[in-house]
Amino acid sequence: MATRTTDGTEPGVGRRLIAGLILIGVPLALVGGIASCTASDLGYMPGDSIERVWETPYDRTAADYGNAAWAVGDTVVRSRFNAVTAWDAGTGKRRWEYAVPGRAEICSTSATAAESVALIVLDESGKECAAAAAIDLKDGRELWRTGGGSGSGDQADVAEVATGAGLAVLRDEGDAARAAGGLRAFDLRTGAPRWEAAVPKGCFPRGAAVASDQVLAFLACGTEAKLAAFDPADGKERWAVPLGGRRPVAADASVSFLSAEPAVLKVEEKEEHGVHAYLAYGQDGRRQGQIDIAGSDVTIYGEKLPVAVADGKLFTTSGRVVAFDLATGKKLWKSDSLAPRQEITGLHAGDGRVTVLTRPRKARDELYVYDSATGDTVDERTFSRGTDDGNAELAGLFRYKDLFIAARWGDDARRPFSAYRTW
Repeated sequence: MATRTTDGTEPGVGRRLIAGLILIGVPLALVGGIASCTASDLGYMPGDSIERVWETPYDRTAADYGNAAWAVGDTVVRSRFNAVTAWDAGTGKRRWEYAVPGRAEICSTSATAAESVALIVLDESGKECAAAAAIDLKDGRELWRTGGGSGSGDQADVAEVATGAGLAVLRDEGDAARAAGGLRAFDLRTGAPRWEAAVPKGCFPRGAAVASDQVLAFLACGTEAKLAAFDPADGKERWAVPLGGRRPVAADASVSFLSAEPAVLKVEEKEEHGVHAYLAYGQDGRRQGQIDIAGSDVTIYGEKLPVAVADGKLFTTSGRVVAFDLATGKKLWKSDSLAPRQEITGLHAGDGRVTVLTRPRKARDELYVYDSATGDTVDERTFSRGTDDGNAELAGLFRYKDLFIAARWGDDARRPFSAYRTW
């Protein structure tokens, strides 16, 4: 006669129920785990993913000049050789377009848009790049326009434009421009002439940038390169210092501004044993940190990698994010290594965060966010769709509220902007 347990079940039934649950539960757990991993890898795992929210229509084929992108409040703006176009940063809806007149073309633009004003350099009627115009990025209005000047009445090319401190600063080129100093300033919103810089005798500006309280220029002075600062009120020289340390930097070195405030320049001499570094300077022109470009933390396999300046630091990406102190040039931290063979496609630094977009060879695009002070990982996500559907070239990365906005351009048809949100 079969016995029964006190709860009325036959012996072994409980064990059989447990075994059955295990037989069912283990496969379900495995399936769930596999599904979870797959969803994460494909960018569809809540809390681990980032999705495309909006994107602009394709541009027609662009030229290799006149390209730029700016973020101004709730607007993102794209310049190309024949137009400047703006979209709502939250929705991607087009707001306005400024089309260059006639058959003119945009030669170049200002890197920044102070007070929501960007400068464009125009080639009008075969006069080469001899005119500059100010565009209000809030509504696309042309505020003013001026021709190339030299102080002698002769036409000169506008080689570079910069904004800041309530000024539009133009750097002119040509023999007549050299005689006049080569740097002119206008009121940023009205175009009223303000000054022509008192460039040191025997020197000529080869690049310019504007900080909140001074205008900067690197100068070719005979055979030597220098950095100079000018008063934004009247253009008088405040100071001029050699770029070199123990030996001068050659006047024909490749020099460019990474930042005007703080003043950070990228310097590359033609000679193998010359200066190849990022140089930082204080407000008074005193040399601060030097970060050599040659090295595993700044280059990889000879390739120059994205660099950003923010929060008193310079950030590079060489298989990982590396932070340097601009005041001393010392390395502050390294992030964990990114996955092997990941291409860095975008870099943004600011507001205490460093954001990197990557494209692994055989996986989805990924996003990493780091604390700029410590290098700790703040966020890591996988894109549900590629940042450019397989096209790796991004030109910029902006932040607007909870959106990451990628900017791009090139010599083929591309979408100027795409916006993404984590979920």
